[in-house]
Amino acid sequence: MLSVHANAVTWFVDRHLDEGRGDKIAFTEAETGRKLSYVDMAEGAALMAGALAQAGVRPEERAALLVLDQIEFPQIFWGALKAGVIPVPLNTLLATEVYDAILRDSRAAVLFVSAPLWDVVAPALEDNPYLRHVVVIGDAPEGAVRLDEFLKDAVPQPTLPVSSDEVAFWLYSSGSTGQPKGVAHVHSALRATADTYGAQVLGITEDDVVLSAAKFFFAYGLGNALTFPLSVGATTILFGGRPTPQSMIDTLAAHQPTVFCGVPTLYAAMVAQMDKTGAPKAPLRRCISAGEALPEDVGTRWEKHIGVGILDGVGSTEMLHIFLSNTADDIVYGTSGRAVPGYTLRLVDESGEEVGAGEVGELLVNGASAASCYWNQRDKTRSTFEGVWTRTGDKYEMRSDGRLVYCGRTDDMFKVSGIWLSPFEVEGALVSHPQVLEAAVVAAQDKDGLDKPKAYVVLQSGEGDDALKAELKAHVKEKVGKWKYPRWIEVVEELPKTATGKIQRFKLREDC
Repeated sequence: MLSVHANAVTWFVDRHLDEGRGDKIAFTEAETGRKLSYVDMAEGAALMAGALAQAGVRPEERAALLVLDQIEFPQIFWGALKAGVIPVPLNTLLATEVYDAILRDSRAAVLFVSAPLWDVVAPALEDNPYLRHVVVIGDAPEGAVRLDEFLKDAVPQPTLPVSSDEVAFWLYSSGSTGQPKGVAHVHSALRATADTYGAQVLGITEDDVVLSAAKFFFAYGLGNALTFPLSVGATTILFGGRPTPQSMIDTLAAHQPTVFCGVPTLYAAMVAQMDKTGAPKAPLRRCISAGEALPEDVGTRWEKHIGVGILDGVGSTEMLHIFLSNTADDIVYGTSGRAVPGYTLRLVDESGEEVGAGEVGELLVNGASAASCYWNQRDKTRSTFEGVWTRTGDKYEMRSDGRLVYCGRTDDMFKVSGIWLSPFEVEGALVSHPQVLEAAVVAAQDKDGLDKPKAYVVLQSGEGDDALKAELKAHVKEKVGKWKYPRWIEVVEELPKTATGKIQRFKLREDC
């Protein structure tokens, strides 16, 4: 049944006017100080819906958003949903050829782009057969129109009635194992994540001020900065630039958020910075992490500096947000916690049989926020979405107390001396050494053609000599077991990562 109430924009945007929050600030840009109130957001979304209709962009057509974290993003995103157009937020850190592939794959009819990103995407627009409109936020070059011109003379539109199971928006996967895939999500999925993780783990309230280092284009960031704050009428601090350790520390001090959302790589770098310069004073009550498993050492050091623990959790683009997490009253660093209320989890072996406590299996999840499909990838859809279950591709061990311990991606696991080895376990041991900032472990073959661990490490400082490498090997032996130590250690300046902070181990394997 079609209904305006099934359209996600009704609950996340329009109801706040009826509940008296119209004048409250929904978003503040950290760098510029620009603000967007709830009434401005609602009116902006209605005007955007009208502009899309005026431009001939029809319901179910795609609108690509190559937009920084700025106040125009929520107005475009919700305006598209209001009109029944499917917004497709794009990673703002990709190369031209990847934008070309995504724009062609999605067949976007309109592209919204922040002016600073124009030069990288412009070459991909020249021969695109699908784009009918290119709208620039800021100064528009020839061939594009400014956002204010696109909105000129538009008439605000009412919310389009939809089905709760109707596709609302797409996200492209981060590509940690290859090319991004279009992941289609329905209207009801947004509310599902707010009612589960947002309400029952994060415990977000109307009085919260949220700062998310993860961007809107990342499923994790979309929930942190858009869905969860708007579910209760809270305020989001938007940071449009690159979230460096110092910039995040400065933003925490300047804008006083109560909730901070980061990723393990950033937390590690911020901890290293705070070791030198001290911690910012901010009224933080919740800190959360996702993207990859959080090393135990990083969590304990952060808590020492800030006085608030990090809720390490697991989510995916396919499930939209976190479905497995530690909770505020039950943090055990080195584990991913337990199922978020509303989700059911299973660990299975290669034959699909459930494994017992102490055994390693692939994690499957069942929950209302699951995507409907991968766009135009039927075989991948069928292999990932099995009935109500979604395969995560992550290997976990279940402890006797029911907590799950991350072991690595299915493709990252390998056997040493006939025993499965978790790269993450070795990486965690390495980063617990005071000289190591980051680490990644992959399989490499010895002279006999047998797989053994090889580590790539980023140091806090210095280049790393043979004595340090020997010390690191001994450190790993002592922490996690003699047979798990890396036979080779290579010191690098940085690790290959996706824009969302996930280490691309497949690129490291290519060098072995």
